[in-house]
Amino acid sequence: MTDVIVVGAGPAGMMLAGELALAGVDVSVVERRTTSELVGSRAGGFHSRTIEILDQRGIADRFLAAGQTAQTARFGTSVLDIGDVPTRHPYGLALWQNQIEPILRAWIEELGVRIEHGREVTGFVQDDDGVDVEFADGETRRASYLVGADGGRSVIRKAAGIDFPGWEATRSNLIAEVEVTGEPPPGMRQDESGTHGLLPMPGGPTYRVVTTERQLVTAAEPTLADLSNALTAVYGTDFGVHDPTWISRFTDATRQAARYRNGRVLLVGDAAHIHYPAGGQGIGLGIQDAVNLGWKLAQVVQGASPEALLDTYTAERHPADARALQLSMAQTVLQRADPRTGALNEIIDDLLMTDAARTQLAARIHGLDVAYDLGAGHPLLGRRMPDLDLDFVTADGPTRVYELLHDARPLLLDLAGSRKFEVSPGADRVRMVGARFEGALKLPVLGEVARPTAVLVRPDGHVAWVEDGSEESLADALTRWFGDASSPTADPGQS
Repeated sequence: MTDVIVVGAGPAGMMLAGELALAGVDVSVVERRTTSELVGSRAGGFHSRTIEILDQRGIADRFLAAGQTAQTARFGTSVLDIGDVPTRHPYGLALWQNQIEPILRAWIEELGVRIEHGREVTGFVQDDDGVDVEFADGETRRASYLVGADGGRSVIRKAAGIDFPGWEATRSNLIAEVEVTGEPPPGMRQDESGTHGLLPMPGGPTYRVVTTERQLVTAAEPTLADLSNALTAVYGTDFGVHDPTWISRFTDATRQAARYRNGRVLLVGDAAHIHYPAGGQGIGLGIQDAVNLGWKLAQVVQGASPEALLDTYTAERHPADARALQLSMAQTVLQRADPRTGALNEIIDDLLMTDAARTQLAARIHGLDVAYDLGAGHPLLGRRMPDLDLDFVTADGPTRVYELLHDARPLLLDLAGSRKFEVSPGADRVRMVGARFEGALKLPVLGEVARPTAVLVRPDGHVAWVEDGSEESLADALTRWFGDASSPTADPGQS
């Protein structure tokens, strides 16, 4: 029996598989596509928090080398500078999904994970001990847990009986990669219906086309004729579009699963939430879901933590994802060029000239303000741990926080010296490090906060406990998040 079967080999599914593999869990990824090739460029990159997550696993440089960074965030007609936001990565990364996926796939293959292509899941039956996963070819395979990373039309979500409430579509867009005979005008344009543009793809005659249709269409498969008609309505010509590599239709329908878990079945990424791509939130949300779930699911599978730990996945990610969906809906409203929308954009542009408004909105767009509710206390509690530059108490030399998270183990970081903490619950899974940090501690939106003497950092990079800044004791925090197992006291130096 497999520990975990992940259905879907998109970014969220592959990231989850990598997290599980780092924890020593037996994970299988099954994908309906017959090959690893992704037709079309698809989504277009990462925000800052996603780059931080990849940095925590030591693989951010692989993506940065392949893409192009920009120190901006966009909201309506406003372009927000994020160069002063406190993060090691104050930028977004432009990188197409068909470039992202091979890099992720190479990483999980290094961890021993293989993707089975041409495996279509049609349903499942779960009981108290596991899940029997049913495939289109008649095979049934059993796993302890099943995770649906199979997109907005998720078979797993539907079979699990998880409601998918939200808002119906009000407009539809066509997106395509085609060749043209005429030369399109540069850049994007907006009109009363929405956004339009033809952008040349690097290294060839192909253009990436995005256009908003005059009338809402939700059911029909898009055709080249649909694209031609939509472009002609905007530009007066279709620029001779021909030889499409890929044509797809998307809408501004926004939905979120009522819960992310039903028994031994869980959801990540687009299987859990869909939205209009304004703001580019999609891939980042899926990766954040996967990194929040991965270590928790691993501990439950391995018997270190009770199943109740999985309930914190929905409790934490559902509100964080809901805020991102709200942001996407707001950005969608601003993507029109009618007089009323223009007036609203002018007011927003004026407001965002203030540093406080600019930094608050930029941090939200880039996912840097996400804070899970872990109780009252120090401002770090429940927030991402900054990537501080550290000096070790031992002779190991300087490092930084994210380098200590590459193996996805929880980290007890003593910033006051080389103390020995009297702990036993979960200590065999927690890396204890004594280090010094002398600089100011700054958080996005909040600014400078008091420097803590010790913090407990979860594998997903969020702070679970702060010495003299948490309502619960260290022992209780270790038990709550990492189980009751005991082990010998760890050395405070680098391990």
